[in-house]
Amino acid sequence: MSAAYELLVGRDDVVAYLDGAGLLGRIAASASDVRVDEVTAGNMNRVFIARGPLGSLAVKQAPPWVQVVGPDWPVDPGRIASEARTYERLAERVPESIPLIVAFDPERYVLVMEDLSALDVLRDALVRQVVSGADAVDVDYAGLGEVVGRFVAELAASTTVTALGPAAHAELVETAANPELCRMTLDVVLDEPYRRHEHNHWHPALEERVAALYDDERMRAAVASIRHDFETRHEALIHGDLHTGSVMIGRPSGAQRVVVFDPEFSFVGPIGMDLGLFWANLELAAIAADAVGQPALAAARRSAIDASWDAFAEVWDAAGASAPSLAAISRDAWRFAGVEGMRRAVGFSHAADIESLPGAVLGEASIRLFDAARHHVLTGEALPAS
Repeated sequence: MSAAYELLVGRDDVVAYLDGAGLLGRIAASASDVRVDEVTAGNMNRVFIARGPLGSLAVKQAPPWVQVVGPDWPVDPGRIASEARTYERLAERVPESIPLIVAFDPERYVLVMEDLSALDVLRDALVRQVVSGADAVDVDYAGLGEVVGRFVAELAASTTVTALGPAAHAELVETAANPELCRMTLDVVLDEPYRRHEHNHWHPALEERVAALYDDERMRAAVASIRHDFETRHEALIHGDLHTGSVMIGRPSGAQRVVVFDPEFSFVGPIGMDLGLFWANLELAAIAADAVGQPALAAARRSAIDASWDAFAEVWDAAGASAPSLAAISRDAWRFAGVEGMRRAVGFSHAADIESLPGAVLGEASIRLFDAARHHVLTGEALPAS
């Protein structure tokens, strides 16, 4: 298939686009002074950094397919409009926790935003700490959790039916609908890992557990319940894909900065989902640290889970939100943490935190991830303290 709009594929395209959009002057007086680097790292979109003597900009375009696969996996490029709408709302509540958005082009599906090159993708920083001992980013885990918890709470508390009123909330449900990416979540997170499917793969140490999983009636019923909630519980606007690959972190000016990005999967759904995805990825990062004999680092990573919950609860209570209850949100969060952990163990998209471990410890770490995920799905609770 071919795109029905002009795609950005190289330097000249990006420079011409910025010039035509009246943005070139932000980074250079002349097009010849602009350098463009492609920094595409995620699965869905193409991203470029344009740099000049006066500054730099990030330019992100959604192609009409999944970027990592290509035209064989078509998907509506309008997903980037969901991202733009979510950023607009977040800019009113937590501007310090998102990138500065410079421009949005709905016709060519382009977002222009601040260049975050001075920060690290959180997952990359976590992997480096474990694999090489490098700590290019001195992570304040409590601070990290606090920022993400507040981010989730501010977005959710401002978009419930109580906050907006029934009519405005119903309108948000409609305008924020994101059917293609929700379908992708249903397939990749809430369906395929629990049955035989060509996308699934796992460490050999999980062979017996995976065979049992496919015949596990308790898990089948529990996942069906989570899937039903995902499809029917229109509680508030959520990020929808809030893992450690959707967070950037660093200390470009000394103080830690945490930025949440890529809310292209956003829709009006169950509030606990964002917390759960984040918790699952912190948990697997902690498992990775434990696996290489770094228990203090593992404990620090787990502390970000508690910090995010405390920050979320503080904002939620201050907003006067009563439904759903904090207990219900916590239970949902751990259930979604379970399905996220399981897809990272046996599904299509695994996590570098685990996959990059030395072979001697990879099997045991995979088992711990699988068992933790199963516990969360079945109980809606954290692991018991060891």
